[in-house]
Amino acid sequence: MQNWFNIIPRNLSLNIYVWIIFSFLPFFFIFRSNSTIEIVLGIVLILTFFLAYRLSFLSDGWSVYVWASIKMVISIGMTLFYGYVYVSLFLAYFIGNVQKKSGFLTLYIIHLTTTIGAVYGSFYTQTEMFYAQLPFIMITILGVILLPINTYNRIKREKLEGELRFANEKISELLVFEERQRIARDLHDTLGQKLSMIGLKSDLASKLIVKDTDKAQVELDDINQTARTALKEVREMVTNMRGAKLEDELIHVSKILNAAEITLDLQGDQQLLETPTLVEDIVCMCLKESVTNVVKHSQASTCKVIIDEATDGLKVEISDNGIGKTPGSVLEKENGLRGMRERLDFVNGTLSIDREEGFKVLISIPKILKSQQVEGEA
Repeated sequence: MQNWFNIIPRNLSLNIYVWIIFSFLPFFFIFRSNSTIEIVLGIVLILTFFLAYRLSFLSDGWSVYVWASIKMVISIGMTLFYGYVYVSLFLAYFIGNVQKKSGFLTLYIIHLTTTIGAVYGSFYTQTEMFYAQLPFIMITILGVILLPINTYNRIKREKLEGELRFANEKISELLVFEERQRIARDLHDTLGQKLSMIGLKSDLASKLIVKDTDKAQVELDDINQTARTALKEVREMVTNMRGAKLEDELIHVSKILNAAEITLDLQGDQQLLETPTLVEDIVCMCLKESVTNVVKHSQASTCKVIIDEATDGLKVEISDNGIGKTPGSVLEKENGLRGMRERLDFVNGTLSIDREEGFKVLISIPKILKSQQVEGEA
């Protein structure tokens, strides 16, 4: 099912040190017994339990349920005869790793039933100890109820996220391949024929330059015109290829949020009519980075995107209703905000953050850049 070094929960609400304590604590309960036979039997049961616990993670098929049954029997015995109910938490975590739904439900119901029954039975067999640790027993039963469901859903979500990442990588590869094919076709259609024509006319002009200079000059003029036409078409093709369009990026963003089960609330302009291509390209990159952060870190249910192409400049607001982030946190430094600021600095833009309700990113770019770009293109 998974590697032996992953048998301790990674994303467990219990602290890992508490988990380790639960591994050694049963020996305290065992050595409280007066009988040597009970002590030896308790040690054998615990060692057998952890052996079965490890083997259950390394096994597959029907043997998984055999090891789970052995652990259940030992868990019941430890509860009834030694008053140690906490071993059921290990079993609860293991059950959450069983991703076959029928197997998970069967083991979950049996384990919950037997644990409650064993706790009830220990009320008569270990009365004094039962009352001494009653609050912890209640917490353990709550863990037996919630831990398998939490672990099952987390593993399922991680699996789906992995499949989604793999699918996105494949889609990206296909898009890159298709774009390369399109560029190759465009170059062939744009430059291939005209370069061939230039080559033929150059050969003809070189032959006519001695015999008939007038015809040679005509061919040279054709070569010049053909070269200018090819250059113009190449520039148009490059202009169309560079720079992402906001409306296309919004469609992509909507798909990402939909896959993460986050509702997109889109307001404002979806087409930037007065914004230079360079600015639109940078805004698209920042928008994609911000939405990626929402999906990865916010735990939000709604993401709002407001786009305002005003007379004084462009403003884009991306906000969510998630958990937000603390100022100066490591997460904030790693989630691409620094890269977004660097891109915006290139176009005199600014980025500000608001954490009052969820997490809000406000991007502002002045309108003056358009005139600067026009002058540069001129």
